[in-house]
Amino acid sequence: MTAAGASLAPLIDLYIPLLLGAGVLILMVAWVPLLLEKAPLSLPILCVGVGALAFSFDRFAPFALHPIESPFLVEKAAELIVIVSLMGAGLKIDRALNWANWRLCVRLLAIAMPLTILALTFAGQALLGVGMATALLLAASLAPTDPVLASDVQIEEPGSASDDEARFALTSEAGLNDALAFPFVHLAIAVAAGGWAMSNLASWALDAVVIRLSVGLALGWAGGWALGKIIYRLPADTKLSRTGDGFVALGATLAIYAVTELAHGYGFLAVFVAGLMLRRAAKGSDFNARMHDFADETERLLMMALLVMFGGMLSAGGLFAMIGWAELGFALVAIFIVRPLAGWIALAGCRLAPFERPVIAFFGIRGLGSVFYFAYGINHGQFEEPVRLWGALGVVILISILLHGTTATPAMRLLERGRTRSA
Repeated sequence: MTAAGASLAPLIDLYIPLLLGAGVLILMVAWVPLLLEKAPLSLPILCVGVGALAFSFDRFAPFALHPIESPFLVEKAAELIVIVSLMGAGLKIDRALNWANWRLCVRLLAIAMPLTILALTFAGQALLGVGMATALLLAASLAPTDPVLASDVQIEEPGSASDDEARFALTSEAGLNDALAFPFVHLAIAVAAGGWAMSNLASWALDAVVIRLSVGLALGWAGGWALGKIIYRLPADTKLSRTGDGFVALGATLAIYAVTELAHGYGFLAVFVAGLMLRRAAKGSDFNARMHDFADETERLLMMALLVMFGGMLSAGGLFAMIGWAELGFALVAIFIVRPLAGWIALAGCRLAPFERPVIAFFGIRGLGSVFYFAYGINHGQFEEPVRLWGALGVVILISILLHGTTATPAMRLLERGRTRSA
């Protein structure tokens, strides 16, 4: 046997067990949400538990992802699921692009997110004892609401009757703050490399803020408009919607993301904006629902796989060993104090239905988007104590999955009862 064959031998031996595991998990993705529809539990919790259990066995442990040993793989795996999720988020939003509809989203982005980053930067320095640049990277990674794990509190599908203010605010926030957190990640990288010199900050502002955001917005808008014409507006025998193939959404996602990244823009922003444009080009076509459904199914499958691997990172990948009292304290402050308080401040003065303000403020779910940003920062800059910071990030995500997963269903019921009483 060749050296390559010998190295693959353990994986070949596990081929059939892996097929069995993949089949069972895929069936879980379809079936479990029906079982848990009214239960205070979620599919992400089960996926993490399955991963932690499976990779705790010696036979599977060598195949667990280790964030320190495989940071590039962790980054790219999380990146893929986030862009698919962002396209799905854009495709499900029907509201017109005006201030009245988007005011809550703007408040969350302009007030809650910067406050969260500022507070978590100071918390990282005080509780974890790391420098400003390192604390800023951790804070920027944890600032965005995750578009993948927050599906239980977001708009369910295009034209959904559940498009209330809370669901819309959390859907639109998750769609945009994944892109808007990127400048702060780049700021942490820039400060780690060159300090707080004015020339360094000016270079960061021009590149990471002005150029990348402008390119991402422009290409997302133009790409979504052009694809809308190709899908819906060409002559009947050539328009793409005639195929009925929902996987067009995946092709659009990957193409727009790659073009934007090659053009030095933020692909996350471009994909979400393109989704919004495609939705507006539909004009009642059921093909939009097909694209959304395919994006949603792809997202759930990728989410399942990555959360199983996240569970493996916890049990066999060393994340549990990286968690101490300081990391746990930081996580509790981030989830129970910083995000709820920042969200509450951002929504001050807004007229909302009963319980909507606390629900929006509380459900700042952290997840796979944070994994991507932190891995990206570690891969592109020099930061102190990455092992400890991975532990802090991991425990924040774990608590968020458990806490928000068990409270999402009761919270949505509470909102429905509040709207019923108001009506």
